[in-house]
Amino acid sequence: MNVRLLAYTQNADAICAAAGRSCYSEKPSADLLDMKDREKALAKIVGMGHHSVVEHAVFTFSVDGVSRALTHQLVRHRIASFSQQSQRYVSLKEPTFVIPKTVEADPESLALYEETMKTIWEAYGKLAEKVPVEDARYILPNGCTTNITITMNARELHHFFSLRCCERAQWEIREMSERMLALCKEVSPVIFKDAGPPCMRGPCPEGKLSCGNPRRPTKLLNKEST
Repeated sequence: MNVRLLAYTQNADAICAAAGRSCYSEKPSADLLDMKDREKALAKIVGMGHHSVVEHAVFTFSVDGVSRALTHQLVRHRIASFSQQSQRYVSLKEPTFVIPKTVEADPESLALYEETMKTIWEAYGKLAEKVPVEDARYILPNGCTTNITITMNARELHHFFSLRCCERAQWEIREMSERMLALCKEVSPVIFKDAGPPCMRGPCPEGKLSCGNPRRPTKLLNKEST
């Protein structure tokens, strides 16, 4: 799996802080970019639940080496833009696929998995010689690899990380989301300070479906600290 941050709103923390402060100021956001307490101000605004201000920050990722099973889950996040490798126009000549760790850990399961993949790709290759690639692809499995470009604003990323960094998310998309979050924190530490699964901020919302192993909650801002 390869996860790279292609582009992002420069000085996102400062821009979002200025946007938030401009709602309560006579000055426009352009005149508030250099305010001294911008990190504290943004933390307070986001902490109060006013997440619309972080929609001004946008992040674009390049992801490859992931399965179609992952991207089928990913594209359910609708407030985002996706550009995925087409199986209609790209002929998948080499058998590249993701192997779940549970399969990899069991020799018998691994042998069955790899043999099945080999059979599928051989059939795909034969079909592609006789019918259009867009029709031959119907035989391909969820495990075959793909690449995808993802663009989300910071508000949607918070929602995405809340769901997909959770232990109840499937392992592959959880790994991808954790890598995305790490990249976001490098460039926008204030916006993404408390991003991640809900158990990092308070009680688990899953109820009886909880994984039973909540992560250590981060220290929430209180009135004195804001």
